[in-house]
Amino acid sequence: MKKIFIIASMLLLSAGMAGAQSMFTTSYSIGFGTGDLGSFISQTSFRGFNMDYRKMINPNVGVGFTAGWNVFYEEKPYDSYTSGDVTLSGKQYRYSNNIPMYVTGSYFFKPGEVMNPFVGLGVGTMYTRRNTDMNLYTLEEDAWSFALQPEFGFYYELNDGGGVTISGKFNTGFKAGDLNETQSFFTLNFGFTFAN
Repeated sequence: MKKIFIIASMLLLSAGMAGAQSMFTTSYSIGFGTGDLGSFISQTSFRGFNMDYRKMINPNVGVGFTAGWNVFYEEKPYDSYTSGDVTLSGKQYRYSNNIPMYVTGSYFFKPGEVMNPFVGLGVGTMYTRRNTDMNLYTLEEDAWSFALQPEFGFYYELNDGGGVTISGKFNTGFKAGDLNETQSFFTLNFGFTFAN
């Protein structure tokens, strides 16, 4: 049901704003786990990317969608690890793949200026798959969760065709599926924006 809602929202937004200026951004994303995700994997993720699309319905307001993929990884030292009533000894390799997808709204504070700060909010879903590999065993947990993404950033216009964007996004996927805790992480994004 959530997927149908997201797809329908994007189609309605696109159809209702034909001819408006649009912006497409591809970004390299660095992730920092917080909460339960940060406890599971404490290492910074340097494996991530984002794609953002916005239709400007007026000079200050843009609506669209965003999607991304961030992979967190950490190798834990040789030790004894307990899960439920089972204890195993060895090294652990922990992975968390996170794929957020949102319908978004953004507000630009200084349209027409070279440096244009903005804030935004995304509402949608996030798929999370968490793996713990140890010896010959793998524990896999996954969830499709309702998710929110507040964002702040700066768009620096290089020419009429686009510019660069730096933004911070906080992804929060609420508990669902196999994951009994909220999965959240902050990303710092460096991207190129194409405008028309």
